[in-house]
Amino acid sequence: MSRPTRRAVLAAGASSAAALAAGAVTGRAQTSSPASAASRLPNLRRYLHYDVFTSAPHTGNQLAVFMEPQGLTPDTMAALTREMNYSECTFVFPAETAGTTVRLRIFGRAGEMPFAGHPVIGSTFALADDGRIPAGTTDIVFGLGIGPTPVALEWDGPRLRFAWMTQQRPVFGPTLATSAQLAAAIGVTPDQIVPRLPVQEVSCGSAFFYVPLTTRAAVDAVQMNGRELDTLFKAAGVTRRGLFVFTTEGGPDGATVYSRMVGATGAEDPATGSASGPLGCYLVRHGLVPAAAAGTIVSAQGVKMGRPSRLHIRLALSGDDITRVQVGGTSVLVGDGRLRAS
Repeated sequence: MSRPTRRAVLAAGASSAAALAAGAVTGRAQTSSPASAASRLPNLRRYLHYDVFTSAPHTGNQLAVFMEPQGLTPDTMAALTREMNYSECTFVFPAETAGTTVRLRIFGRAGEMPFAGHPVIGSTFALADDGRIPAGTTDIVFGLGIGPTPVALEWDGPRLRFAWMTQQRPVFGPTLATSAQLAAAIGVTPDQIVPRLPVQEVSCGSAFFYVPLTTRAAVDAVQMNGRELDTLFKAAGVTRRGLFVFTTEGGPDGATVYSRMVGATGAEDPATGSASGPLGCYLVRHGLVPAAAAGTIVSAQGVKMGRPSRLHIRLALSGDDITRVQVGGTSVLVGDGRLRAS
């Protein structure tokens, strides 16, 4: 059998394309395009999808920012957040309080949250990209569940380059004894926990326990055992908090600190802005970072899980007192869309 010529193949392809365009394939009418199908959905709400605390797509911490949420109930906002299945989503409302720019409501998978870090930074970039913050604006104030939260802005011409959120001044809380039981509960050996430093709760709006480890390899080895941790906290009479593990061992990324936030179920957060302010306060309070370097702390988080993030921390000091806590970073827009609300 002779092989068809290239011209015959092209002609056959053109004929098939024409048949598809005419809806003639299998004798059925052409199906609607995705765009026309979406146009038939009711109550669509627009969102912008960002990767936060990074400038590279598909790294950092994911965030969906719903730009037109008016009329949505808290239950619906919670349902949309579960549907997106990111750690948090935000919903941008008009300001409710004098002196604030917008009211920002933050939802996680378990419901509404009064404060979270990467949602504030990512939502700032969404407002700038959507034209709701004029280029060159130096400061905005979010109305959050914990109250007004200032954010300082840095621009590169018309493009927002960097955002710094101000967190609450630190509250240093209880400590846990460094023990073999604690080491086993987080999957390391006792000698991998730095002995002279406390395992301590610190809060700048959200409370976390900080566990100093000796090396980056030890940080990467951490695996939380929820049952053992519950027993440990109960025996100490201390309220259970998230555990944030870190080391000041240097690496090629030049970060001040290498860190991970791993939950009791094994779920890991690639960039935890609300934990980074307290982290900086811990580092300075316990002498791991000198006062002269308190304004230039960098945390590398999310590396082990393949979503590297870079969180910047700067503290202002008056003597030994920490008078201002700021956490900053950038964000990259990686998508937009509309999601059915009902």
